[in-house]
Amino acid sequence: MGELLGNLALGFGTVLTVQGLVACLAGVTFGMFIGVLPGIGAMAAISVVLPITYYVQPTEALVMLAGIYYGAQYGGGITSILLNVPGTPSSTVVCLDGHPLARQGRAGPAIFMSAIASFSGGSIAIVCTAAFTPPIAEFALNFVSAEYFSLMVLGLLAAAALAQGSVVKGVAMVIVGLVLGLVGTDVTSGALRFTFGVMDLADGLNIVAIAMGLFGASEVISNLSRGAERRGEVLKVTWRQLVPTRDDLRRSVKPILRGATIGTWLGVLPGTGATISSFVAYAMEKRIAKDPSRFGRGAIEGVSAPEAANNAGAQGAFIPTLSLGIPGDPIMALMLGAMLIHGVNPGPGLLGEHPEIFWGLVASFWIGNLVLLIMNIPMIGLWVHILRVPYRLLYPSIILLICVGVYTINNNPFDIIVVSIFGAIGYAMGLARLSTAPMLLGYVLGPMLEENFRRALVLSRGDLMIFLERPVSALLLATTFVVLVYPAAKDLTRRLRRPRTE
Repeated sequence: MGELLGNLALGFGTVLTVQGLVACLAGVTFGMFIGVLPGIGAMAAISVVLPITYYVQPTEALVMLAGIYYGAQYGGGITSILLNVPGTPSSTVVCLDGHPLARQGRAGPAIFMSAIASFSGGSIAIVCTAAFTPPIAEFALNFVSAEYFSLMVLGLLAAAALAQGSVVKGVAMVIVGLVLGLVGTDVTSGALRFTFGVMDLADGLNIVAIAMGLFGASEVISNLSRGAERRGEVLKVTWRQLVPTRDDLRRSVKPILRGATIGTWLGVLPGTGATISSFVAYAMEKRIAKDPSRFGRGAIEGVSAPEAANNAGAQGAFIPTLSLGIPGDPIMALMLGAMLIHGVNPGPGLLGEHPEIFWGLVASFWIGNLVLLIMNIPMIGLWVHILRVPYRLLYPSIILLICVGVYTINNNPFDIIVVSIFGAIGYAMGLARLSTAPMLLGYVLGPMLEENFRRALVLSRGDLMIFLERPVSALLLATTFVVLVYPAAKDLTRRLRRPRTE
Protein backbone atom coordinates (compact mmCIF):
# COMPACT_ATOMS: atom_id res chain seq x y z
CA MET A 1 0.00 0.00 0.00
CA GLY A 2 2.84 2.38 0.83
CA GLU A 3 4.44 1.75 -2.54
CA LEU A 4 1.12 2.39 -4.32
CA LEU A 5 0.64 5.68 -2.48
CA GLY A 6 4.19 6.69 -3.34
CA ASN A 7 3.59 5.93 -7.02
CA LEU A 8 0.34 7.90 -6.99
CA ALA A 9 2.20 10.82 -5.40
CA LEU A 10 4.68 10.63 -8.30
CA GLY A 11 1.78 10.65 -10.74
CA PHE A 12 0.06 13.66 -9.22
CA GLY A 13 3.39 15.47 -9.02
CA THR A 14 3.84 14.84 -12.74
CA VAL A 15 0.40 15.94 -13.88
CA LEU A 16 -0.20 18.79 -11.39
CA THR A 17 1.85 21.18 -13.48
CA VAL A 18 0.68 23.94 -15.79
CA GLN A 19 1.35 21.81 -18.87
CA GLY A 20 -0.24 18.69 -17.38
CA LEU A 21 -3.38 20.46 -16.20
CA VAL A 22 -3.80 22.30 -19.51
CA ALA A 23 -3.44 19.01 -21.42
CA CYS A 24 -5.97 17.28 -19.16
CA LEU A 25 -8.46 20.15 -19.29
CA ALA A 26 -8.12 20.52 -23.07
CA GLY A 27 -8.55 16.77 -23.62
CA VAL A 28 -11.65 16.27 -21.49
CA THR A 29 -13.27 19.49 -22.74
CA PHE A 30 -12.77 18.58 -26.40
CA GLY A 31 -13.84 15.00 -25.68
CA MET A 32 -17.02 16.22 -24.00
CA PHE A 33 -17.69 18.51 -26.95
CA ILE A 34 -17.23 15.65 -29.43
CA GLY A 35 -19.39 13.33 -27.34
CA VAL A 36 -22.24 15.84 -27.30
CA LEU A 37 -22.16 16.20 -31.09
CA PRO A 38 -23.71 13.12 -32.70
CA GLY A 39 -22.05 11.50 -35.68
CA ILE A 40 -18.37 12.23 -34.97
CA GLY A 41 -17.10 10.00 -32.16
CA ALA A 42 -13.94 9.77 -30.09
CA MET A 43 -12.03 7.89 -32.78
CA ALA A 44 -12.34 10.71 -35.31
CA ALA A 45 -11.61 13.30 -32.62
CA ILE A 46 -8.40 11.60 -31.50
CA SER A 47 -7.31 11.24 -35.13
CA VAL A 48 -7.76 14.99 -35.66
CA VAL A 49 -5.88 15.92 -32.47
CA LEU A 50 -3.06 13.38 -32.90
CA PRO A 51 -0.79 15.76 -34.94
CA ILE A 52 -0.80 18.24 -32.04
CA THR A 53 0.84 15.65 -29.79
CA TYR A 54 4.02 15.87 -31.88
CA TYR A 55 4.77 19.22 -30.25
CA VAL A 56 4.25 18.33 -26.56
CA GLN A 57 5.89 15.95 -24.12
CA PRO A 58 4.81 12.28 -24.09
CA THR A 59 2.98 12.51 -20.76
CA GLU A 60 0.96 15.57 -21.80
CA ALA A 61 0.18 13.96 -25.18
CA LEU A 62 -1.20 10.78 -23.61
CA VAL A 63 -3.12 12.72 -20.96
CA MET A 64 -4.78 14.80 -23.69
CA LEU A 65 -5.68 11.82 -25.89
CA ALA A 66 -6.98 9.80 -22.95
CA GLY A 67 -9.09 12.77 -21.82
CA ILE A 68 -10.72 12.93 -25.25
CA TYR A 69 -11.54 9.22 -25.05
CA TYR A 70 -13.28 9.10 -21.68
CA GLY A 71 -14.59 12.66 -22.03
CA ALA A 72 -16.56 11.58 -25.10
CA GLN A 73 -18.22 8.86 -23.02
CA TYR A 74 -19.61 11.55 -20.70
CA GLY A 75 -20.92 13.74 -23.50
CA GLY A 76 -22.54 10.90 -25.44
CA GLY A 77 -25.08 10.33 -22.67
CA ILE A 78 -26.38 13.91 -22.87
CA THR A 79 -27.19 13.59 -26.57
CA SER A 80 -28.84 10.20 -26.04
CA ILE A 81 -31.09 11.59 -23.33
CA LEU A 82 -32.06 14.90 -24.94
CA LEU A 83 -32.20 13.93 -28.63
CA ASN A 84 -32.55 10.14 -28.65
CA VAL A 85 -29.44 10.19 -30.86
CA PRO A 86 -26.29 8.55 -29.37
CA GLY A 87 -23.26 10.81 -29.39
CA THR A 88 -20.98 7.76 -29.18
CA PRO A 89 -21.66 4.08 -29.99
CA SER A 90 -21.38 3.15 -26.31
CA SER A 91 -24.22 5.58 -25.48
CA THR A 92 -26.69 3.88 -27.82
CA VAL A 93 -28.29 1.81 -25.07
CA VAL A 94 -28.83 4.95 -22.93
CA CYS A 95 -31.40 6.09 -25.50
CA LEU A 96 -33.73 3.25 -24.48
CA ASP A 97 -34.57 4.75 -21.07
CA GLY A 98 -32.85 8.14 -21.12
CA HIS A 99 -35.06 9.71 -23.79
CA PRO A 100 -38.34 8.37 -22.33
CA LEU A 101 -37.31 10.00 -19.05
CA ALA A 102 -36.70 13.27 -20.92
CA ARG A 103 -40.15 13.01 -22.55
CA GLN A 104 -41.63 12.63 -19.08
CA GLY A 105 -40.00 15.91 -18.04
CA ARG A 106 -37.21 14.12 -16.12
CA ALA A 107 -34.27 14.88 -18.41
CA GLY A 108 -32.53 16.65 -15.51
CA PRO A 109 -32.38 13.66 -13.13
CA ALA A 110 -31.39 11.40 -16.03
CA ILE A 111 -28.43 13.67 -16.93
CA PHE A 112 -27.46 14.07 -13.26
CA MET A 113 -27.43 10.31 -12.65
CA SER A 114 -25.62 9.81 -15.94
CA ALA A 115 -22.82 12.10 -14.70
CA ILE A 116 -22.65 10.45 -11.27
CA ALA A 117 -22.63 6.96 -12.81
CA SER A 118 -19.90 7.94 -15.28
CA PHE A 119 -17.73 9.36 -12.51
CA SER A 120 -18.29 6.35 -10.23
CA GLY A 121 -17.63 3.81 -12.98
CA GLY A 122 -14.49 5.62 -14.08
CA SER A 123 -13.22 5.89 -10.50
CA ILE A 124 -13.63 2.16 -9.83
CA ALA A 125 -11.83 1.32 -13.07
CA ILE A 126 -8.99 3.72 -12.19
CA VAL A 127 -8.44 1.87 -8.90
CA CYS A 128 -8.28 -1.43 -10.82
CA THR A 129 -5.84 0.08 -13.35
CA ALA A 130 -3.52 1.28 -10.59
CA ALA A 131 -3.76 -2.01 -8.68
CA PHE A 132 -3.52 -4.62 -11.46
CA THR A 133 -1.34 -3.07 -14.18
CA PRO A 134 1.97 -3.23 -12.21
CA PRO A 135 1.72 -6.96 -11.28
CA ILE A 136 0.68 -7.88 -14.84
CA ALA A 137 3.63 -5.92 -16.22
CA GLU A 138 6.00 -7.51 -13.70
CA PHE A 139 4.85 -10.99 -14.76
CA ALA A 140 5.25 -10.09 -18.43
CA LEU A 141 8.87 -8.97 -17.88
CA ASN A 142 9.77 -12.68 -18.00
CA PHE A 143 8.50 -12.93 -21.58
CA VAL A 144 10.90 -13.43 -24.47
CA SER A 145 10.26 -12.96 -28.18
CA ALA A 146 8.23 -16.17 -28.55
CA GLU A 147 5.81 -15.13 -25.81
CA TYR A 148 5.50 -11.62 -27.19
CA PHE A 149 4.72 -12.95 -30.65
CA SER A 150 2.05 -15.34 -29.31
CA LEU A 151 0.57 -12.60 -27.13
CA MET A 152 0.27 -10.24 -30.10
CA VAL A 153 -1.33 -12.97 -32.20
CA LEU A 154 -3.85 -13.56 -29.41
CA GLY A 155 -4.60 -9.84 -29.10
CA LEU A 156 -5.07 -9.36 -32.83
CA LEU A 157 -7.22 -12.42 -33.50
CA ALA A 158 -9.25 -12.01 -30.30
CA ALA A 159 -10.06 -8.45 -31.32
CA ALA A 160 -11.16 -9.74 -34.73
CA ALA A 161 -13.18 -12.66 -33.31
CA LEU A 162 -14.88 -10.89 -30.40
CA ALA A 163 -15.76 -7.71 -32.28
CA GLN A 164 -19.17 -7.38 -33.88
CA GLY A 165 -19.59 -8.89 -37.33
CA SER A 166 -18.15 -11.87 -39.17
CA VAL A 167 -15.06 -13.54 -37.70
CA VAL A 168 -13.71 -14.25 -41.19
CA LYS A 169 -14.05 -10.60 -42.19
CA GLY A 170 -12.39 -9.51 -38.95
CA VAL A 171 -9.40 -11.83 -39.49
CA ALA A 172 -9.16 -10.67 -43.12
CA MET A 173 -8.99 -7.04 -41.97
CA VAL A 174 -6.23 -7.95 -39.50
CA ILE A 175 -4.23 -9.48 -42.35
CA VAL A 176 -4.75 -6.35 -44.48
CA GLY A 177 -3.48 -4.26 -41.57
CA LEU A 178 -0.41 -6.48 -41.19
CA VAL A 179 0.37 -6.01 -44.90
CA LEU A 180 0.03 -2.23 -44.55
CA GLY A 181 2.51 -2.40 -41.67
CA LEU A 182 5.06 -4.03 -44.01
CA VAL A 183 5.06 -1.06 -46.41
CA GLY A 184 8.39 0.74 -46.40
CA THR A 185 12.02 -0.24 -45.82
CA ASP A 186 12.86 -3.59 -44.24
CA VAL A 187 15.02 -2.74 -41.23
CA THR A 188 16.93 -6.02 -41.54
CA SER A 189 17.81 -6.15 -45.24
CA GLY A 190 17.20 -2.54 -46.30
CA ALA A 191 14.95 -3.72 -49.15
CA LEU A 192 11.90 -1.68 -50.15
CA ARG A 193 8.60 -3.51 -49.66
CA PHE A 194 5.25 -2.71 -51.30
CA THR A 195 6.35 0.80 -52.31
CA PHE A 196 5.67 0.25 -56.05
CA GLY A 197 8.30 2.82 -56.97
CA VAL A 198 6.77 5.59 -54.83
CA MET A 199 9.65 6.93 -52.75
CA ASP A 200 7.27 8.71 -50.38
CA LEU A 201 6.39 5.23 -49.10
CA ALA A 202 10.02 4.36 -48.28
CA ASP A 203 9.47 5.33 -44.63
CA GLY A 204 6.15 3.51 -44.47
CA LEU A 205 2.62 4.83 -44.15
CA ASN A 206 2.01 7.56 -41.58
CA ILE A 207 -0.21 6.25 -38.77
CA VAL A 208 -1.75 9.70 -38.32
CA ALA A 209 -2.71 9.89 -41.99
CA ILE A 210 -4.22 6.39 -41.89
CA ALA A 211 -6.19 7.11 -38.72
CA MET A 212 -7.44 10.46 -40.00
CA GLY A 213 -8.57 8.85 -43.24
CA LEU A 214 -10.20 5.74 -41.80
CA PHE A 215 -11.95 7.41 -38.88
CA GLY A 216 -12.05 11.15 -39.58
CA ALA A 217 -12.57 11.73 -43.29
CA SER A 218 -14.61 8.54 -43.81
CA GLU A 219 -16.95 9.50 -40.94
CA VAL A 220 -17.58 12.90 -42.51
CA ILE A 221 -18.21 11.31 -45.93
CA SER A 222 -20.55 8.75 -44.38
CA ASN A 223 -22.61 11.37 -42.56
CA LEU A 224 -22.81 13.60 -45.63
CA SER A 225 -23.88 10.67 -47.81
CA ARG A 226 -26.73 9.95 -45.40
CA GLY A 227 -27.76 13.59 -45.52
CA ALA A 228 -27.16 13.76 -41.78
CA GLU A 229 -28.89 16.70 -40.25
CA ARG A 230 -30.15 16.93 -36.75
CA ARG A 231 -33.70 15.67 -36.28
CA GLY A 232 -36.12 16.46 -33.53
CA GLU A 233 -36.35 19.07 -30.84
CA VAL A 234 -33.58 19.65 -28.31
CA LEU A 235 -35.29 19.43 -24.93
CA LYS A 236 -34.49 22.20 -22.47
CA VAL A 237 -33.11 21.50 -18.99
CA THR A 238 -33.00 23.95 -16.09
CA TRP A 239 -30.89 23.82 -12.95
CA ARG A 240 -33.86 22.98 -10.75
CA GLN A 241 -34.74 20.01 -12.92
CA LEU A 242 -31.33 18.40 -12.36
CA VAL A 243 -32.02 17.34 -8.76
CA PRO A 244 -32.84 13.59 -8.58
CA THR A 245 -35.27 12.12 -6.09
CA ARG A 246 -34.28 9.81 -3.23
CA ASP A 247 -35.86 6.95 -5.15
CA ASP A 248 -33.60 7.70 -8.14
CA LEU A 249 -30.53 7.57 -5.92
CA ARG A 250 -31.66 4.39 -4.16
CA ARG A 251 -32.40 2.59 -7.41
CA SER A 252 -29.06 3.61 -8.97
CA VAL A 253 -26.51 2.60 -6.33
CA LYS A 254 -26.32 -1.15 -7.05
CA PRO A 255 -26.67 -0.80 -10.85
CA ILE A 256 -23.72 1.64 -10.83
CA LEU A 257 -21.55 -0.83 -8.89
CA ARG A 258 -22.55 -3.74 -11.12
CA GLY A 259 -22.07 -1.69 -14.28
CA ALA A 260 -18.64 -0.50 -13.17
CA THR A 261 -17.54 -4.07 -12.42
CA ILE A 262 -18.78 -5.34 -15.78
CA GLY A 263 -17.21 -2.43 -17.66
CA THR A 264 -13.81 -2.78 -15.98
CA TRP A 265 -13.40 -6.48 -16.74
CA LEU A 266 -14.88 -6.39 -20.22
CA GLY A 267 -12.75 -3.34 -21.02
CA VAL A 268 -9.64 -5.45 -20.46
CA LEU A 269 -10.68 -8.01 -23.13
CA PRO A 270 -9.63 -7.30 -26.74
CA GLY A 271 -12.48 -6.38 -29.06
CA THR A 272 -15.06 -5.61 -26.36
CA GLY A 273 -14.53 -2.20 -24.77
CA ALA A 274 -17.07 0.40 -23.71
CA THR A 275 -19.83 -0.35 -26.24
CA ILE A 276 -20.32 -4.03 -25.43
CA SER A 277 -19.88 -3.27 -21.71
CA SER A 278 -22.83 -0.86 -21.74
CA PHE A 279 -25.11 -3.35 -23.51
CA VAL A 280 -24.14 -6.21 -21.16
CA ALA A 281 -24.75 -4.00 -18.10
CA TYR A 282 -28.18 -2.98 -19.40
CA ALA A 283 -29.11 -6.58 -20.18
CA MET A 284 -28.09 -7.69 -16.68
CA GLU A 285 -30.14 -4.97 -14.97
CA LYS A 286 -33.18 -5.88 -17.03
CA ARG A 287 -32.72 -9.58 -16.27
CA ILE A 288 -32.45 -9.20 -12.49
CA ALA A 289 -35.09 -6.45 -12.16
CA LYS A 290 -38.26 -7.27 -10.21
CA ASP A 291 -40.30 -5.50 -12.89
CA PRO A 292 -38.50 -5.76 -16.26
CA SER A 293 -41.40 -4.04 -18.01
CA ARG A 294 -40.17 -0.68 -16.60
CA PHE A 295 -37.15 -0.83 -18.89
CA GLY A 296 -37.66 1.00 -22.14
CA ARG A 297 -40.23 3.27 -20.53
CA GLY A 298 -37.97 5.41 -18.38
CA ALA A 299 -36.15 3.29 -15.77
CA ILE A 300 -33.36 5.25 -14.12
CA GLU A 301 -31.33 2.02 -13.79
CA GLY A 302 -31.34 1.83 -17.59
CA VAL A 303 -29.27 5.03 -17.58
CA SER A 304 -27.06 4.50 -14.53
CA ALA A 305 -25.79 0.97 -15.26
CA PRO A 306 -24.75 1.48 -18.91
CA GLU A 307 -23.15 4.85 -18.20
CA ALA A 308 -21.09 3.36 -15.36
CA ALA A 309 -20.14 0.43 -17.59
CA ASN A 310 -19.06 2.42 -20.66
CA ASN A 311 -16.82 4.74 -18.64
CA ALA A 312 -15.34 1.84 -16.69
CA GLY A 313 -14.77 0.03 -19.98
CA ALA A 314 -12.97 3.06 -21.42
CA GLN A 315 -10.63 3.20 -18.39
CA GLY A 316 -10.19 -0.58 -18.16
CA ALA A 317 -8.97 -0.74 -21.77
CA PHE A 318 -5.76 0.95 -20.62
CA ILE A 319 -4.73 -2.06 -18.50
CA PRO A 320 -3.57 -4.40 -21.33
CA THR A 321 -2.30 -1.46 -23.41
CA LEU A 322 -0.02 -0.13 -20.69
CA SER A 323 1.00 -3.41 -19.06
CA LEU A 324 1.47 -5.63 -22.13
CA GLY A 325 1.59 -3.19 -25.06
CA ILE A 326 -1.41 -4.93 -26.61
CA PRO A 327 -4.24 -2.53 -27.59
CA GLY A 328 -7.72 -4.01 -27.37
CA ASP A 329 -9.45 -1.51 -29.64
CA PRO A 330 -8.53 1.09 -32.28
CA ILE A 331 -8.46 3.97 -29.81
CA MET A 332 -5.93 2.10 -27.68
CA ALA A 333 -4.01 1.38 -30.89
CA LEU A 334 -3.76 5.13 -31.48
CA MET A 335 -2.62 5.62 -27.88
CA LEU A 336 0.06 3.00 -28.48
CA GLY A 337 0.99 4.72 -31.74
CA ALA A 338 1.32 8.05 -29.91
CA MET A 339 3.76 6.42 -27.47
CA LEU A 340 5.85 5.00 -30.30
CA ILE A 341 5.91 8.41 -32.00
CA HIS A 342 7.53 9.82 -28.87
CA GLY A 343 10.03 6.95 -28.58
CA VAL A 344 8.24 5.34 -25.63
CA ASN A 345 7.85 1.56 -25.83
CA PRO A 346 4.59 0.49 -24.21
CA GLY A 347 4.49 -2.83 -22.44
CA PRO A 348 6.06 -4.44 -19.36
CA GLY A 349 9.08 -2.14 -19.41
CA LEU A 350 7.00 1.05 -19.32
CA LEU A 351 6.64 1.16 -15.54
CA GLY A 352 10.36 0.65 -15.02
CA GLU A 353 11.64 2.95 -17.78
CA HIS A 354 8.99 5.68 -17.63
CA PRO A 355 7.11 5.46 -14.30
CA GLU A 356 6.21 9.15 -14.51
CA ILE A 357 4.25 8.53 -17.73
CA PHE A 358 2.20 5.63 -16.37
CA TRP A 359 1.45 7.10 -12.96
CA GLY A 360 0.95 10.57 -14.41
CA LEU A 361 -1.66 9.08 -16.75
CA VAL A 362 -3.40 7.32 -13.84
CA ALA A 363 -3.43 10.54 -11.80
CA SER A 364 -4.84 12.45 -14.77
CA PHE A 365 -7.76 10.00 -14.87
CA TRP A 366 -8.83 11.15 -11.40
CA ILE A 367 -8.43 14.82 -12.26
CA GLY A 368 -10.13 14.44 -15.64
CA ASN A 369 -13.12 12.57 -14.23
CA LEU A 370 -13.55 15.19 -11.51
CA VAL A 371 -13.37 18.01 -14.10
CA LEU A 372 -15.94 16.20 -16.25
CA LEU A 373 -18.28 15.80 -13.31
CA ILE A 374 -18.02 19.53 -12.63
CA MET A 375 -18.46 20.39 -16.31
CA ASN A 376 -21.33 18.01 -16.93
CA ILE A 377 -23.85 19.39 -14.47
CA PRO A 378 -23.33 23.18 -14.08
CA MET A 379 -22.61 23.67 -17.80
CA ILE A 380 -25.62 21.73 -19.08
CA GLY A 381 -26.98 24.86 -20.76
CA LEU A 382 -23.81 25.20 -22.84
CA TRP A 383 -23.98 21.59 -24.04
CA VAL A 384 -27.62 22.05 -25.04
CA HIS A 385 -26.64 25.07 -27.15
CA ILE A 386 -23.79 23.09 -28.78
CA LEU A 387 -26.37 20.54 -29.93
CA ARG A 388 -27.81 23.24 -32.20
CA VAL A 389 -24.55 23.68 -34.22
CA PRO A 390 -25.50 22.83 -37.84
CA TYR A 391 -23.55 20.11 -39.63
CA ARG A 392 -22.98 22.32 -42.68
CA LEU A 393 -20.61 24.40 -40.52
CA LEU A 394 -19.16 21.53 -38.53
CA TYR A 395 -17.98 19.14 -41.25
CA PRO A 396 -15.98 21.61 -43.40
CA SER A 397 -14.17 22.65 -40.23
CA ILE A 398 -13.26 19.04 -39.48
CA ILE A 399 -11.94 18.44 -43.00
CA LEU A 400 -9.85 21.62 -42.79
CA LEU A 401 -8.37 20.54 -39.43
CA ILE A 402 -7.56 17.10 -40.84
CA CYS A 403 -5.70 18.52 -43.87
CA VAL A 404 -3.79 21.13 -41.90
CA GLY A 405 -2.95 18.70 -39.10
CA VAL A 406 -1.59 15.92 -41.29
CA TYR A 407 0.39 18.33 -43.50
CA THR A 408 2.16 20.02 -40.59
CA ILE A 409 3.62 16.72 -39.33
CA ASN A 410 6.11 16.23 -42.21
CA ASN A 411 5.24 19.22 -44.44
CA ASN A 412 4.51 16.62 -47.09
CA PRO A 413 1.48 16.94 -49.41
CA PHE A 414 1.65 13.16 -49.99
CA ASP A 415 0.18 12.63 -46.50
CA ILE A 416 -2.96 14.50 -47.56
CA ILE A 417 -3.26 12.12 -50.52
CA VAL A 418 -2.96 9.18 -48.07
CA VAL A 419 -5.75 10.67 -45.95
CA SER A 420 -7.97 11.00 -49.04
CA ILE A 421 -7.30 7.43 -50.16
CA PHE A 422 -7.95 5.93 -46.74
CA GLY A 423 -11.01 8.15 -46.28
CA ALA A 424 -12.48 6.58 -49.42
CA ILE A 425 -11.38 3.11 -48.26
CA GLY A 426 -12.96 3.63 -44.84
CA TYR A 427 -16.23 4.77 -46.40
CA ALA A 428 -16.25 1.78 -48.79
CA MET A 429 -15.53 -0.58 -45.88
CA GLY A 430 -18.48 0.89 -44.01
CA LEU A 431 -20.78 0.22 -46.96
CA ALA A 432 -19.46 -3.36 -47.14
CA ARG A 433 -19.87 -3.76 -43.37
CA LEU A 434 -16.17 -4.39 -42.88
CA SER A 435 -14.70 -3.25 -39.56
CA THR A 436 -11.80 -0.80 -39.78
CA ALA A 437 -10.73 -1.42 -36.17
CA PRO A 438 -8.98 -4.80 -36.73
CA MET A 439 -7.16 -3.32 -39.73
CA LEU A 440 -5.71 -0.48 -37.65
CA LEU A 441 -4.73 -2.92 -34.89
CA GLY A 442 -2.95 -5.07 -37.46
CA TYR A 443 -1.12 -2.04 -38.86
CA VAL A 444 0.08 -0.86 -35.44
CA LEU A 445 1.13 -4.27 -34.13
CA GLY A 446 2.44 -5.59 -37.48
CA PRO A 447 6.02 -4.29 -37.23
CA MET A 448 6.36 -5.46 -33.60
CA LEU A 449 4.86 -8.84 -34.52
CA GLU A 450 7.40 -9.26 -37.33
CA GLU A 451 10.29 -8.14 -35.14
CA ASN A 452 9.51 -10.64 -32.37
CA PHE A 453 8.86 -13.44 -34.88
CA ARG A 454 12.27 -12.91 -36.49
CA ARG A 455 14.04 -12.59 -33.15
CA ALA A 456 12.46 -15.83 -31.89
CA LEU A 457 13.57 -17.68 -35.03
CA VAL A 458 17.11 -16.31 -34.65
CA LEU A 459 17.25 -17.61 -31.06
CA SER A 460 15.91 -21.03 -32.12
CA ARG A 461 18.03 -21.18 -35.30
CA GLY A 462 14.95 -21.28 -37.49
CA ASP A 463 13.00 -23.88 -35.48
CA LEU A 464 9.29 -22.95 -35.36
CA MET A 465 8.75 -25.34 -32.46
CA ILE A 466 10.05 -22.62 -30.12
CA PHE A 467 6.51 -21.18 -30.09
CA LEU A 468 5.12 -24.51 -28.79
CA GLU A 469 8.00 -25.62 -26.59
CA ARG A 470 7.76 -22.61 -24.29
CA PRO A 471 4.74 -23.18 -21.98
CA VAL A 472 3.43 -19.62 -21.87
CA SER A 473 3.70 -19.21 -25.64
CA ALA A 474 1.93 -22.56 -26.22
CA LEU A 475 -0.84 -21.57 -23.78
CA LEU A 476 -1.37 -18.24 -25.55
CA LEU A 477 -1.55 -19.91 -28.97
CA ALA A 478 -4.00 -22.51 -27.63
CA THR A 479 -6.15 -19.70 -26.24
CA THR A 480 -6.02 -18.02 -29.65
CA PHE A 481 -7.26 -21.23 -31.28
CA VAL A 482 -10.16 -21.47 -28.82
CA VAL A 483 -11.08 -17.81 -29.33
CA LEU A 484 -11.23 -18.35 -33.09
CA VAL A 485 -13.04 -21.69 -33.03
CA TYR A 486 -15.66 -20.87 -30.37
CA PRO A 487 -17.60 -18.21 -32.34
CA ALA A 488 -17.57 -20.40 -35.46
CA ALA A 489 -18.78 -23.46 -33.50
CA LYS A 490 -21.46 -21.39 -31.78
CA ASP A 491 -22.71 -20.06 -35.12
CA LEU A 492 -22.74 -23.57 -36.63
CA THR A 493 -24.67 -24.96 -33.64
CA ARG A 494 -27.24 -22.19 -33.90
CA ARG A 495 -27.75 -22.93 -37.59
CA LEU A 496 -28.16 -26.68 -36.99
CA ARG A 497 -30.72 -26.07 -34.25
CA ARG A 498 -32.71 -23.63 -36.38
CA PRO A 499 -35.99 -25.37 -37.35
CA ARG A 500 -36.26 -26.16 -41.04
CA THR A 501 -39.06 -24.44 -42.88
CA GLU A 502 -40.75 -25.45 -46.12
